[in-house]
Amino acid sequence: MKKWRAHATVLLSLYIPPGRPISEVVNLLRQEYAITENIKLKQTRNAVQTALASAIDRLVRIRENPPNGLVVFSGYDVETRRSITLVFSPPDPVPVFFYRTDKEFHTEFLEPMVEENDVYGLIIIERDAATIGLLKPSGIQVLDEIEWYIPGKHHKGGQSQRRFDRLIEQMVEEFYKHVAEKANKYFLPLIEESKLKGIIVGGPGYAKIDFVKGGYLDYRLRKLILGDLIDVSYQGETGLRELVMKAKHVLSKQRYFRVLEALEEFKYHLAKDDGYAVYGENDVRNALTMGAVAKLLICDDHPKFEEFESLCEKTRAELIAVPPEMPEGEWFRNTFGCIAAILRYPLIQ
Repeated sequence: MKKWRAHATVLLSLYIPPGRPISEVVNLLRQEYAITENIKLKQTRNAVQTALASAIDRLVRIRENPPNGLVVFSGYDVETRRSITLVFSPPDPVPVFFYRTDKEFHTEFLEPMVEENDVYGLIIIERDAATIGLLKPSGIQVLDEIEWYIPGKHHKGGQSQRRFDRLIEQMVEEFYKHVAEKANKYFLPLIEESKLKGIIVGGPGYAKIDFVKGGYLDYRLRKLILGDLIDVSYQGETGLRELVMKAKHVLSKQRYFRVLEALEEFKYHLAKDDGYAVYGENDVRNALTMGAVAKLLICDDHPKFEEFESLCEKTRAELIAVPPEMPEGEWFRNTFGCIAAILRYPLIQ
């Protein structure tokens, strides 16, 4: 909805909080419809009236305001000639009554409801490099990549070598402090928002042990470190992916892994050609209608998401929503058109 734009104030956003009578809101919209007759520009007037009429038509069919209230988006893009009307009850209660026609839809009251809560912090640390990232339901995000100059070993021997070694250790300690400050900056706000579920720490050598045992991280972050420290070979996004895959045993319930495992299962059946994998909108719909689907894989932004979600509920199929942001989601979109299924049993052709 945030992507929609119009050259005039013709996009209607309506938030109805719990307890507000729908009949009262419908009356308000009808009054607004009458007022639109004063809009001089015919194209704009028609677009606003179309949005209002569509919203009214949907609302009069709803008997009661749901427990969480209702949200309505309705509008017509005069340039692309696209129209849309959405009426739904959000996952959390609507906080305010809000009505406006504008050049864009107002999604700001919904955004806190859909922010990702299942987030894990990721840290890869060695003596002169570090990567800080997040594992979200939509995939892996690199937050920071840090490099530090640490000299190599000194070979002169004697007091000179010991003094040089102490300087190197001080430089390493300063680097660890710097990485910890960065991690605190990124992760502590997520703790305050109750979003950070855990932290995974890895690296190629002993530095990860020194970093954790040295107490450089804030105590609140140290409490969230999950499982054993993990050996990884790389920094950057490649290293974070390796870290996440090796931490699978503590992250198995995270959405990213549920999606990844479903995609791998789908590819397995596809490669075996055993009849348990189907794709394409028509074939998937037919399989759902027959009650043959065990898992439906569909992109979050598929235009018929709600239709297939309803079919899943009716047939007790598990719905796996694939975030298009994750690299595997892009492959799924380009190869299978954003929809596929794993069957309970092969269908006889």
